[in-house]
Amino acid sequence: MKRISLIGATGSIGVQTCDVIEQHPDLFELEAYAFGTNVDVAEEWINRLRPKYVSAKNIEVLEQLKPRLTYEPLFFIGLEGLIACATAERADVVVTAVVGAVGLEPTLAAIEAGKDIALANKETLVTAGHLVTAAVKKHGVSLLPVDSEHSAIYQCLNGERRDDVSKIILTASGGSFRDKSREELEGVTVAEALAHPNWSMGAKITIDSATMFNKGLEVIEAHWLFDIDYNDIEVVLHRESIIHSMVEFKDAAVMAQLGNPDMRGPILYALSAPKRLEIEGNKRLNLREIGTLHFAEADLTRYPALRLAYEAGRAGGSMPTVLNAANEAAVELFLNGEIAFLDIERIVEQAMETHTVIAEPTLEEILQIDRAVREQIQQGK
Repeated sequence: MKRISLIGATGSIGVQTCDVIEQHPDLFELEAYAFGTNVDVAEEWINRLRPKYVSAKNIEVLEQLKPRLTYEPLFFIGLEGLIACATAERADVVVTAVVGAVGLEPTLAAIEAGKDIALANKETLVTAGHLVTAAVKKHGVSLLPVDSEHSAIYQCLNGERRDDVSKIILTASGGSFRDKSREELEGVTVAEALAHPNWSMGAKITIDSATMFNKGLEVIEAHWLFDIDYNDIEVVLHRESIIHSMVEFKDAAVMAQLGNPDMRGPILYALSAPKRLEIEGNKRLNLREIGTLHFAEADLTRYPALRLAYEAGRAGGSMPTVLNAANEAAVELFLNGEIAFLDIERIVEQAMETHTVIAEPTLEEILQIDRAVREQIQQGK
């Protein structure tokens, strides 16, 4: 029996994690449940899985939730609540499904408390990869990828010698605007940007997929997860999202992990590896029905966000923190109708151009830079 702490519980990954736990009650138990403001989703899963710890974004949300529960867990709020859930005494694994840099402090606290991490919060590694990987090594815990691309790479590397790896190949659907030229992106709406062709995700990640910042963040995440140089990380457009990523070896052999777009598979593998367990309702892959898979170059001129992510990763130090904070702030402005879609890339690039890199930033410096970048963008909108 593994006891699971789940932070970011009402988002897409959080809900699918709850489904995985419920399907295997003999193997998994939900110990802690931290969410933001979606009381309806929280009420349903808390009453079904009955975690000991429950945390909400603020006291107002918590007061809405309390009368709707069929039992009384231990309640928490805010960042302290995220950390309390992430460090819950009996928890074995923390699934970090929050979106954004808010996941950094709870994840570091969980690592220091000796918890294994099932990481769906890529921003944690983007913002402070050097701190997270050092903490993982120091405390002897496991850092298990949940993102479908990194889960695919992790699976392809099982049983292989890391010295034999030539490069890793991240696949990208291209998002909701993959068939549009740069000129056609002028004036696109929020609703159009949120219409992802393959995956069901939250608003922020779906916008990131449309800009390709999501793939850029995954490039930086892959660098830290697999200790691989940026020159050996390639991004390929693959519109069907059937091949989730690939690894090329020195002998020119390429290993790929395939499956229908369903995040429950990577979630379950992160929780059960090296075992493989069944998932009810998971559609089996039928290559005869698919017939053809398509691949294309991820053009850095067409997708400046991907170029900026490579530049930030190679610059290192505090630059990825700036990239992430600026993108989060700009996406929020776009979702609120305050800027145009193409302004997201412009805002991020400007923030990077004005930043002086700190080579080995401390946690305090990272948090300060993150706040400063967001404030600057809000003031300059």
